[in-house]
Amino acid sequence: MKASQYFVTIALSAAFYLGTAGRMAAPAAQYAPPPSIKPSEETLKQIEKLKDKLDKVLKLFRREGIRDPMLADVEIYAKAASWITRHDEFYGEEYGAWTIEALERGLIRAGQLRRNEDPVMPWYQRAGSSVIHGYRSTIDGSVQPYAVTFPADYGKESKKWRVEVVLHGRDASLTEVKFLHQHNGDKPAPKDQDYIRLDLYGRGNVAYRWAGESDLEEAVEHFIATEQKLRRADRLDPNRGVLRGFSMGGAGTWHLGLHSPSKWCVISPGAGFTTTHGYVKDLPKLTPEQEACLHIYDAVDYAENAFDVPVVAYGGGKDPQLQAARNIEERLKPLGISMKLLIAPELGHQLPPEWQKKMAEARSEYTAKGRSEYPKRVRFVTYTLRYPGCHWVYVDGLQRHYERASVDAERTDEGFNVKTSNVRSLHLRLWPGADRQAIAVQIDGQRLEVRPYLPAADPHLYVYFQRRGENWRSMLPERLLTDRLRRAQKVPELQGPIDDAFMAPFLCVRGTGQAWHESTDDYAKANLERFRNEWAKYLRGDLPIKDDVEVTPQDIAQKHLILFGDPSSNSLITQALDGLPFTWTKDKITWEGKEYAAKEHVPVLIYPSPLAPNRYVVLNSGHTFHAADFQGTNALLYPRLGDFAILKLANDKKDPLAVEVQRAGLFDDFWKTGSWEK
Repeated sequence: MKASQYFVTIALSAAFYLGTAGRMAAPAAQYAPPPSIKPSEETLKQIEKLKDKLDKVLKLFRREGIRDPMLADVEIYAKAASWITRHDEFYGEEYGAWTIEALERGLIRAGQLRRNEDPVMPWYQRAGSSVIHGYRSTIDGSVQPYAVTFPADYGKESKKWRVEVVLHGRDASLTEVKFLHQHNGDKPAPKDQDYIRLDLYGRGNVAYRWAGESDLEEAVEHFIATEQKLRRADRLDPNRGVLRGFSMGGAGTWHLGLHSPSKWCVISPGAGFTTTHGYVKDLPKLTPEQEACLHIYDAVDYAENAFDVPVVAYGGGKDPQLQAARNIEERLKPLGISMKLLIAPELGHQLPPEWQKKMAEARSEYTAKGRSEYPKRVRFVTYTLRYPGCHWVYVDGLQRHYERASVDAERTDEGFNVKTSNVRSLHLRLWPGADRQAIAVQIDGQRLEVRPYLPAADPHLYVYFQRRGENWRSMLPERLLTDRLRRAQKVPELQGPIDDAFMAPFLCVRGTGQAWHESTDDYAKANLERFRNEWAKYLRGDLPIKDDVEVTPQDIAQKHLILFGDPSSNSLITQALDGLPFTWTKDKITWEGKEYAAKEHVPVLIYPSPLAPNRYVVLNSGHTFHAADFQGTNALLYPRLGDFAILKLANDKKDPLAVEVQRAGLFDDFWKTGSWEK
């Protein structure tokens, strides 16, 4: 079981979504951080001295074989100091002192780690105040922080504790240093706190999208692994998780809660946004593939999943962001699905303590009861296999991505009654205590007698189905796998678009050979450098990069490969080229019979890797949105190029990244050219 399916309460703080006016998001300038205030020379020297000292200790620990999680718990302090100085992010006079504080705390931990042979470090033992932890992300190898606050009586009572994972709201002055200071443990936990609280950094201000979304799951998994190591995991309650938040946190709650409703016993968003259109001011006319990709994160499209998780929402009566809840409410009414919406009549964009208390009271009936481990009925909607399932229903294939797909499944005395729309294949997990006797499944009016299947190393029984034409038939999972090997198809976590590659372990690969054309070489190098800078600044990690000659078989097997260059400069592109849906020579790029001059064009795409199963290759692209979008409203973080594009180069030496999109679109569900093309 994944950690993200284990318990969890996600609570997102009430930081303001800065400067929102009307139903439209504020201009990007209103989201810019304040100017940096350079610390005194004395302070800067002290920072460098302490940073150098901590770096040396960490190098010694690595040589001695000390590994995560203990090393990451120390390294996060060094990383915080490194990032604030690298990006000149001293957004207030106190930031210099906070950086020194972080380094000193890191050195204290290093000393404790050095002296203490007990695997349970002193900072693991604290209750009644916040404790910082660091985990190493599988995505890019970066160390990311989160904080845990245990109630004062944690461990003194034999009870199950729910967990609240607190995701901060948007804060233009947020840095790792500020986050560490906010949760430095100096303040005691509230006396009435009856849950474990987790505060996530979430890679800054990305509204828990893309790597920010993966950050949630990785941090929760790290926390549970730590509790298991301490033999305390049995204290966690897997069925009373609550997802809640306000402003940017509200937006995150809407999308995370409705995409994965079976993870929570209740979701509780306040304000935020649930659509792109109508929220982003002056949104330009979008291309068909861009419009399609809005269905990835527009939470309103997943409103029907409120059938599977109760919703307790909040908004100020004078807050334009109340519209986020109204959008969901409007979708639910004709479906006969209810939600609770608390409105503070005279308030704007605020969530004061008295209304926080009212929300907690409104949630209490759900937190007391908890979620069902196996509800009798599931109604689940998705638009992409990035979000494939709910409770005991798992969608394995769609007929057409980015269009509404639904499963309405109910357990019966004989087995299941299932109705689907836009679903090509799915499987169902049987109820606890089920045996291997054949069951009856009514699926879209067709009756099938099916014998359950027991996978290796899995205690649960399953039944698998695939649609052929208008008819369904039962399948063994081995047959489904054979079909996938015989014919490439979009499956969960391998469905695109380009930006999807950066939610799992990936490696950027630069070519070391001589490119065919200077123009394409200039573009590839400049694009990789832009990606490196944007990843460091906005996604808070060092971009994983290797030369093509350094890539190992393990890299190819375990990571998505992001290949920059052309077949002459990058040997990995040469190796993959025969398995990609176009040809590329020194003279021309040929895509479905249409030719593009290779000197003036660059292909960009995401595709199942011809070099390794269950991995992507991406050509010549990082994220398809850039700095201006990160600095604007979070709703701007949507894909710009879909699954593929042909870019025409401007051949501008001053701006090698200047391009014109000649062709762009989405592949269909068998990785063939789709119908969303420009």
